[in-house]
Amino acid sequence: MNIDFSLVLKSVASLSGLGLVFGAGLAFASQKFKVEMDPRIELVNEALPAANCGGCGYPGCMAFATAVVNGEAPVNGCPVGGAECAANVAEIMGVDASAAEPQVARVLCTGKLGVCKEEFTYHGIDSCLAANMIAGGSKACQFGCIGFGSCADVCPFGAIEIDENHLARVIPEKCVACGKCVDVCPKHIIHMVPKEQFVVVACSNLEKGGFVKKNCAEACIACGICERSCPFDAVHVENNVAKIDYTKCTNCMICAEKCPTKAIEAEFDKRQTAKIVDDLCIGCTICKKVCPVSAIEGEVKQVHEVDPDKCVGCGLCAEKCPRDAINMI
Repeated sequence: MNIDFSLVLKSVASLSGLGLVFGAGLAFASQKFKVEMDPRIELVNEALPAANCGGCGYPGCMAFATAVVNGEAPVNGCPVGGAECAANVAEIMGVDASAAEPQVARVLCTGKLGVCKEEFTYHGIDSCLAANMIAGGSKACQFGCIGFGSCADVCPFGAIEIDENHLARVIPEKCVACGKCVDVCPKHIIHMVPKEQFVVVACSNLEKGGFVKKNCAEACIACGICERSCPFDAVHVENNVAKIDYTKCTNCMICAEKCPTKAIEAEFDKRQTAKIVDDLCIGCTICKKVCPVSAIEGEVKQVHEVDPDKCVGCGLCAEKCPRDAINMI
């Protein structure tokens, strides 16, 4: 068999020539039509915690980074990274970071077993979404936690558990405020609150007090006692349920102490107490005048004292003290 080497060489040369032409064409096209990627996108992505949880409202960290650089998302929009992450992203973007206050999810319901009445026994799929389709669930309160854990199922951080009272409860230390539980709850009773908010109205029932009381012994009955007792105008009854304005609330927890049904929950172990530094106090009496519970005693030009049994830890005295002589402990 005779092989025409000249034909082979011509074929190889032709193919090589075509390869060079097509390669040059692709190289030209890649330069001519390429989409420039802002180098800050990669920098922002590296500054993020790589959780890809979707808590920022975007499908992943890279998508969020792109949105930040394009001016479509705030620099403090990552709930997982918190203030430190926001500061790093802001530095990359060359802007000031007004870091958002960290948030956590809270289940606003106290309707535990034996407190909230059951209208029927539910036999079906252990899912809040499924149970809600049967007359809104078995609880007499149509705003009560169903307790089958659909919120816990979607939480990627294991921050929600179903307690012995068949109520969903959030573990603040694990919650990153991604919002997945808020979206899945069929009763819409999971809300985001500031992480340092230690008092909340744990009820979502919008019905009138008398009817509510029949269904749940610990529901808000819209009596207004909390509203009248709050020294900071932070609590108001709206649509038959108390609401706390977190921008005004000082965690004094007076409303929780006064609530007759215990619908307002407070972490009393985190309540602070004012302490006056003797060497700095000049006896100006400003703290005494502003204290809403008369917990401070003292005469003009004398070192004042705080009665720890009366102090509610609101911090107003420390805020007003011109000498920074009051610490909150």
